[in-house]
Amino acid sequence: MKNASYPYQFQPEKVRYELIRMLPISLFVVAFGAAFGLAAVQQGLGPLESLLMSTLVFAGASQFAAIDMWGAEVSVIPVMVVVFAINSRHLLMGASLYPMLKDVSPAKRYGLLLLLTDANWAVSAQEYQSGRRNLEVILGGGLVLWLAWIVGTWLGVYFGGFLQNPKSLGMDMVLGCFLLAMALGGKKNPRVLVAWALAALASLAAWKWLPANTHVVAGALAGGVVGFFWLEKKPDDEPVKEASA
Repeated sequence: MKNASYPYQFQPEKVRYELIRMLPISLFVVAFGAAFGLAAVQQGLGPLESLLMSTLVFAGASQFAAIDMWGAEVSVIPVMVVVFAINSRHLLMGASLYPMLKDVSPAKRYGLLLLLTDANWAVSAQEYQSGRRNLEVILGGGLVLWLAWIVGTWLGVYFGGFLQNPKSLGMDMVLGCFLLAMALGGKKNPRVLVAWALAALASLAAWKWLPANTHVVAGALAGGVVGFFWLEKKPDDEPVKEASA
């Protein structure tokens, strides 16, 4: 299949720009990577195992959940189910980017999704709502966040005593505030407002009455249902601009 079938072309200068743009968030990712590294070795994982998990899995919430279930005898199936449940929101996140992802080759498309995080997805999704296509933030932002998570894990494994409780500094609120700012800065039509409201109510209910971490899945599914059944009508000829650095 010819490259002409996939019109989206990544621009290296934009990738570098987005990498630098996401650096402030990556500093907080380092702190939580350190907390994970410390928790992992305290649960009995070796340094190499901890670093490999952060390198290959690259999913903070599910990694913390997995080590909570770690012990002398690990039940593999429950761990897999928990990790899948926590990360299932990425199915919806990836689907929301399909209008852009269909314009890149399958190899690049699935490689790009390996670097998808809440932060770089939020930026890309918000800019697409504003009429700009920006997959460079998934690539550049994802790379810097991935490296920050690995570096943080390494620091936690070998120098874990320097930051044992990042929540005491309010660092657990940084990503949430970032995502809230992205949401408030996007479109505010009835469809979006209803989706956010329903997602918030579902996640709060799940947080109060369902097992730990299920609120993430419940909120994502509730908002996704609104988006699936309440389609936004757009003119077929509406221009989509490329994101400028």
